[in-house]
Formats: sequence, C-alpha cells, structure tokens
Amino acid sequence: MRYILFLLFFNSVFSQQNLLINEDIWNFEFEQKTYKSIYHFKTKNYYSTIEIDRNQKKSKIVLRAYETGEVVDVILDSSSSAKIPFFTDYFFSSDEKKIILETNSYPLYRRSKLAEYYTYDVISDEINYVFNGLIQEPFFSPDGEKVAFVYNRNLYVKFLKKNVIKQVTVSGSENIINGIADWVYEEEFGLVRAFDWDKDSNNLAFIVFDETDVPKYSMKIFGNNLYPFEYSFKYPKAGEINSSLNLKIYNLESEKTSSIDLSINKNDYYYIPRLKFSSYSNKLFFQSLNRLQNKLSLTAYDLDAKSIKTVFEEKDNRYLDIQEKIFFLNNDNFLWISDRSGFNHIYLVENEGKSLNQITSGNWDVAKLLGVNENTVYYSSTEDNSIERVIYRINLNGKNKKAISPKTGFNGASFTSNYKYFIHTFEDSNTPLVYYLRESKTGELVRRIMDNNELLKKLELYSLSTKVFSKININGQELNMWMIKPTNFNPKKKYPLLIYQYSGPGSQEVENRWNNNRDFWHQMLAQRGYIIACLDGRGTGFKGKKFKKVTYRQLAKFETEDQISFAKYLSRHPYIDKNRIGIWGWSYGGLISTNCILKGNDIFSLAIAIAPVTNWRFYDTIYTERFMGLPKNNSEGYDLNSPLNFAHLLEGDYLLIHGSADDNVHLQNTMRMVEELIQEDKQFEWMIYPDKNHGIYGGNTSIHLYNKMTTFIEKKL
Repeated sequence: MRYILFLLFFNSVFSQQNLLINEDIWNFEFEQKTYKSIYHFKTKNYYSTIEIDRNQKKSKIVLRAYETGEVVDVILDSSSSAKIPFFTDYFFSSDEKKIILETNSYPLYRRSKLAEYYTYDVISDEINYVFNGLIQEPFFSPDGEKVAFVYNRNLYVKFLKKNVIKQVTVSGSENIINGIADWVYEEEFGLVRAFDWDKDSNNLAFIVFDETDVPKYSMKIFGNNLYPFEYSFKYPKAGEINSSLNLKIYNLESEKTSSIDLSINKNDYYYIPRLKFSSYSNKLFFQSLNRLQNKLSLTAYDLDAKSIKTVFEEKDNRYLDIQEKIFFLNNDNFLWISDRSGFNHIYLVENEGKSLNQITSGNWDVAKLLGVNENTVYYSSTEDNSIERVIYRINLNGKNKKAISPKTGFNGASFTSNYKYFIHTFEDSNTPLVYYLRESKTGELVRRIMDNNELLKKLELYSLSTKVFSKININGQELNMWMIKPTNFNPKKKYPLLIYQYSGPGSQEVENRWNNNRDFWHQMLAQRGYIIACLDGRGTGFKGKKFKKVTYRQLAKFETEDQISFAKYLSRHPYIDKNRIGIWGWSYGGLISTNCILKGNDIFSLAIAIAPVTNWRFYDTIYTERFMGLPKNNSEGYDLNSPLNFAHLLEGDYLLIHGSADDNVHLQNTMRMVEELIQEDKQFEWMIYPDKNHGIYGGNTSIHLYNKMTTFIEKKL
C-alpha cells in the first residue's frame, strides 16, 4: 500500500513539472504574443494593428482608441468580401485615404521579397492590383495619388486616378538594378528600397546599381527534380569589385531622367547607403561612405538650383556606422548620432553643418533615436545599465532630461503622431512582452494594452532556471555575462559547462530580455544537467567606442581570447567540471567557437560551429572591409585569425554544420575547413542541410538541427 501511495505521489509531482523538448520549442509552443504593424493615425486619435489568422487565411485591420483600447472600427476584413485577399501587411498613404495590401510574399534574401500588392481606397471601397505580377517595395507618393515600385529590376509609377502605369527605367537586367539595392547593400546596410519621392510628389530619386564587374557566386540547388540547377548571384568578396553607382532623378511632368554628378567626390561617394528627400524643402539628402568606411558624409542635392553640397561629415581612424534614420527639423536642421565623444550621443546639426551642439552626454551609449517633437527629443539608452534599455526625453538644448519608462528591463517605444502618448513595450528575463500606453510628457501609465500572462501560466508547468546576470573582470575589462544552472543545482556536484556566444562587432547577447527559442533550448539543456553561460567580450556593443572598435583589423583575435579566458575563469568554480567545457555559436559565433576549440584546446573539449566564417577573405566587401580593411593591406590580420590555418590544433569533439544554399556565409567556408581537417587527419562530425540558407530552417529542419546538437552534446560533453 505504501508503495502504491509513493508512486501516486511521485507521478503527481512529476506531472506538475514538464520537461522541455525540441519538438515543442521549435514548433513555437512558447512563442509570445506581439502586436503586428502598429500604425499611428495623423488624422484621428486612433491606432491600427493587423490581426492575422493563418490557419483560416483571414486578416483584418483593426482601429482602436488609445485611451480605452475599444475597437472603433474594422477598416478592412479579408473575410468580408471575396474581392479582398488574405493579406499579411499594410501601408497607409500620407492622407490615410488609401492602403497598400501585401499578399503572397516570397523571400528573396534577408530583407527583400517579392509579393503581390493591392491598393484599397478607404473612401470608395475600391480595391485594385498595383501591378499584375510579383513586385518589390511599392511606395505611396506624399499626395497619395501615385505608387512607385520595382518590377524585374526596373522602376515604375502607377497613377491611381487614371489607373495607368508608367515605366520609368528600361535598363534593368542581370547586371543593372534600378531602385532596389544589390545583395551586399541589403545584407550589410539594411537597404532594400533605393528610391524616394520628393515632398511635392513630382520627382523620384533612385540609385542605379551596375553589377557588371562584380564577381558571381554560384551554388547548387538540389530540389526534388532529376537534376539540380545552378543558382548564381553577384557577391563581392573582400577586396573585390563592388557595384558602380548612379544617382538619378526622374521628373514626372517632363518624363525625363537626369543624373546627379558625383564625380567631384567620387571616392567619398563609393557607397550610398541612404537617400531621403526633405519634407520641408526641395532637397535630396543622401549618406555616403568611402570604401574603407572611415569617412561618412551627408550631402544635399538642391532640385531647384541643381547644386550639390556636403552639409556634414564624420571621420574616424577606424570605422563609422551609418545613421539608420536622420530626424530632420522644419528648417532642414537635423539630429545625428555620433561616437566622437567616446560614446554614442545625439547632436543637433544646424546651418548646413556649421553648428554642432551635443544634446546628450556621459559614459554610456544612446541605443536608438526614437523621435523628435518641437523642442523635445526621445531616445533609448544604456545609461542605467548596459544590458538594459530605458526611454528618455530631453530638450534640444540638452536640459530637462527625464526617464519616461521603468529604469530596469528592456523598454521600447512607438510614439503617437502628435507625441501625446507612446505605446511602451517592456520585457526582462522573467517577463515576456507587455504593452502599455503611457503619456509622453511624464511617462505616466494610462493603461495596459496587452500582456503574455497566459504564456507565463503555461510555463509554470515547466521547471525553468533563473538566468543570472553579472559582471566579471577578464583581460583588463569589465564584461557582462549570464549563467543558467540546473533547477536542482547542487553546489557540491560538478557540472558540464556549455558556453554560448556570438561576439560580432557591436552585437549584444547578454541582454535583460525575455526568452527566444534558443534560450528555451538552453533551458532544456539545463534541465538535463548542464550549466549554460554567455559572455559579451571585447568588440561587442553598448559599452562605448573604444570597447567596440578594439577589434579593428584583427577580427576574432580578442573575441577568441576573451572566450578562452572566460572558460578558464569558470573552470575554477568548484561546481564546474573543467574537463567538460564546450562552446557553440552561429555565423560569427561559429567562427569564434571554431577558433576556441583550436587555440583553446587545453580548456575546451567540445565545440559546435553553425555556418561559420572560416576566412574573412571569403566574406563580403562592406562588412569585412569595414572592420578589417582591404586584404592586400592587412594579410596578417586576415590569416592569423582564420581557423583554416590552425586545423592541426584540433583535439576535442567538433561538430560543423552548414546550409548548402547559404547566400550569406557560403558553404565554401565549411568545405575549406573540412579539407584542412582532413589533411591534418583530424576526426570530426559535420552536417550539411540541403538547400537551406544561413538561417537553416523550414519544415522539420530546426527540430532536426537542435536534436542533432542535443545528441552531440549529451554524447560528448
């Protein structure tokens, strides 16, 4: 009888604490709810979001009141009429009388896609194709009467009233792209739409990318047919030729295209990563960089005077980051973020660059410039903690700074058009996303919009560990780390350790944020008796210019040293088994984990590298040259930090994984690493995922990948 009662008690306790499995994690059983496509109306005191039911193929745009959250209207519902398609995104015209609907989208690369688009007239309830085919980047003119878009690498304009389409360019071809960025701009500058409307909707500025001399990269797509086929695209590797650029203006009235003469400062205009017409004058502003990316210029082209002038310039002895977005004031003065003081701070640039006034200051970084309204600037910063984000407001003169969000956790903000309110997002390592409405002036809470309490309740059934954040001193630096221990942790026992890292320039993995799927996988390993730890070493972000740029011209050197030192530091803890220490990472993290198992073979017994760069000569121009310079001028920096040259040092267990259709970090990196290991007679394991890109996902792929890694870790570590 006692035996039966004990079994009942044991089963009851066990049933209350479920264990994580990869099938649940990678089928997104623990995915948090988020708001999709928030739009703040300018003409009414409402905001809209999209609600999508992918199973039922239904979507709708819902209009809500800020103060109450009450549904005021359903602007559009795909289930209300057969003529309205199931759509997955939407974009309003400036006057909010028309909407572009996106449907049937197909990804091209990391940010670009092809899709079908419709325009919907809110007033007349009419819906029409933008173009009968798959197009890219449809974009309303400011007057809402036209839509510019790209089809087959040519730029078009649709006149909505007349339902007429005008082809602007005819040169689009295998080598010429009009108005859409080439592969390397998209990947490294985050640029896809390379055109913009002027404020009067009379002119279109666009970049022409000429890829004629850019080397081509080819890879096999195996598919399901009898024969695989070759997929080729232009990819400039470090030191190779980039696209040549032309910056052009198309005038809709004259139907003529003119070129902006960039020959005077040709070297300074090597890259043009951003272009934007002023909302207040007839000027086109564009950012440009020289090839080494240590000189960043903002140039204005005056449409009326047909003149060009550099209005601001930054220089650095290492490298510069572009401005993600420049906030212009009504007199074409603008806000600019610069690390010239040693940390990222906001500056007011006036009188075409003649006056520069620093608005924020201190030994901390402005993480993001969020908006400006009249005399007030809104931003997020690391002032309170480098692993967190707090929302602040400050006057243009640098006075009256005030935090308008909690001073802990990771805070984000989306401001209403009149800046009366902002939708505030909050998360930390114990709290999934919560959405609030707050007053912009005071930060005072108006209401809670949405939370993820249902997810928290669901997770109560699982035994999860606490992620503990701390700071440690390694190699003369104070570094951020976190650690996850098994829930039944016993300090008298010894545990195997797995280190996770990414380590890339300006990145951050030690953040006080809620779990992504990778975090849940780490939790699963902790349930199985592993300690998981992570360190942001030198070269990562949000700790100032010197800390971030120390890796210049020698990527992977300090990052590898810091992870090796981290492992040795943790190995001295009595509960860490110093003979069972592993490391893993993806992409840049795969490079570092590979270097660590080679150069740190006295401390690491296992490493997993997914899609690693194994020699920077194989990677693209923009990213690599920004941090390494040209190969011909820095051969030592390229070679001394390449794991290809240290394959003979492998002693531990090494798992190498790659997707065969990785357009970003090419399979070539892994194949060359494999060959070096073979020639050194080193045993290892490897896995190639057919036709998968850099993310290695789709169908059952993620489950298979993480099951493979889990099995490898459990067998070898």
